[in-house]
Amino acid sequence: MSQRRIIHSDRAPKAIGPYSQAVQVGNTLYLSGQTPLDPATGELVEGDISTQARQVFENLKAVLAAANADFGNVVRVGIYLTDLGNFSAVNEVMKQYFREPYPARSTIGVAALPRAAQVEIDLVAVVD
Repeated sequence: MSQRRIIHSDRAPKAIGPYSQAVQVGNTLYLSGQTPLDPATGELVEGDISTQARQVFENLKAVLAAANADFGNVVRVGIYLTDLGNFSAVNEVMKQYFREPYPARSTIGVAALPRAAQVEIDLVAVVD
């Protein structure tokens, strides 16, 4: 097995449990789920689902940058929503960060997320 490289960005929220922001094995980068926490305060951002989703993507962007990657490297997105009625709003925010051809994706409705977040997103990316 290839050696694991732990990825960390101070521009993204610190892990709130026993996990890394991201782990790279070979040319595959696995990003842990991000919630809409403000990296400066560690607090949940105020606002609607679009505001929360935007913060999540900004957090993921910071972790990708720490691995010398960006959204163009992403091959899979996992989205977890406490209200699947927010599906369209999250799609609109996602379009601001990704271009065609889009990565593979799943969207899953969940009962609750940490800190009462409305959305959590994780990624898998491939880097050179």
